[in-house]
Amino acid sequence: MKLILLGPPGAGKGTQAARIAAKYGIAHISTGDMLRAEIRKGSELGLKAKSTIDRGELVSDDVIIGMVKNRIEAPDCARGFLFDGFPRTVEQAEALEEITEIDRVIDIEVPFSRLVERISGRRMCPDCGAAHHVSRVDGGRCPDCGGALYQRDDDREETVKNRLSVYERKTAPLIEFYLQRGKLLEVNGDAPIDTVGAEIFGKLEE
Repeated sequence: MKLILLGPPGAGKGTQAARIAAKYGIAHISTGDMLRAEIRKGSELGLKAKSTIDRGELVSDDVIIGMVKNRIEAPDCARGFLFDGFPRTVEQAEALEEITEIDRVIDIEVPFSRLVERISGRRMCPDCGAAHHVSRVDGGRCPDCGGALYQRDDDREETVKNRLSVYERKTAPLIEFYLQRGKLLEVNGDAPIDTVGAEIFGKLEE
């Protein structure tokens, strides 16, 4: 099973991707996580990508496609994989078609006003890597391990609005791209996590 999870930043792709990957025993591939790992390592790729990400813009296609091609050749992708946050543009989708076949594309839809609220309120734990929302955290400490929570640069409100603008301009056309190929499944992401997950599994199993 080879899947793509589409949706704007803050739509809950990461949460649903983890559930889908666990249920079907396929690899969960997040290009965002791959890039952040390079940034933490201070690699040449990471340094090149950081300034772009901090502005809320997209990393160049050649960098992303190279990372993706290497990743899907890994042993854990033998049973299939799920892309979370890739492709971001029609050009990337066309390049992906040259590398591998995709079975289904799940589009999680959420109103942009809700997305700004979700993302700008997100705080990260540097110790255990968990993400929490300010509305559910007391005292700025991670409820899981007690670490001091912080806000990522690309989660600040102005950057969030820019990220959503970039998504609307460059990524939303992917919906039409995959619709024309008969691979698109549309899901309402403005609902409780379990409800969204149930709709995704229901449509995949149809």
